[in-house]
Amino acid sequence: MKRTRRSVDAHLRQLGEPDRTAMLAVDRTLVEALPGASRQLWVGKFWGGTDQEIVGYGDIVQPRPRGEPVEWFLIGLARQRRHISLYINAVEDGRCLGQLYAGRLGKVKVGSASIAFRRFEDLDLDVLHELATHAHRLALG
Repeated sequence: MKRTRRSVDAHLRQLGEPDRTAMLAVDRTLVEALPGASRQLWVGKFWGGTDQEIVGYGDIVQPRPRGEPVEWFLIGLARQRRHISLYINAVEDGRCLGQLYAGRLGKVKVGSASIAFRRFEDLDLDVLHELATHAHRLALG
């Protein structure tokens, strides 16, 4: 995946409902929780080879088990066919933050570094704000 210069705001505004409302609310929450962090649209092949458009928040260097570390985002937000995904690239004590907050985030599905939800009402934005603030603190060292 590559960072683009495309407008994140334009990307979010062109989404159909109800995804637009959910994505805008999550975007506002993340911008507030990550003061000074970059906010860029990443486009290209993602895990599993699918084409994705992900709003990335914060700049990190992600170590890889094999190969060189890569420039990446701290938190990513993407609309999928049947749900909305958050990608949380922050770890504390060997556990991904999404897993640490899983029980409090609402009606979500949590993977090793991802959080998926179907409807805006399923995600607790206050807990997401707390998670994002925690991730930001970890990224800043």
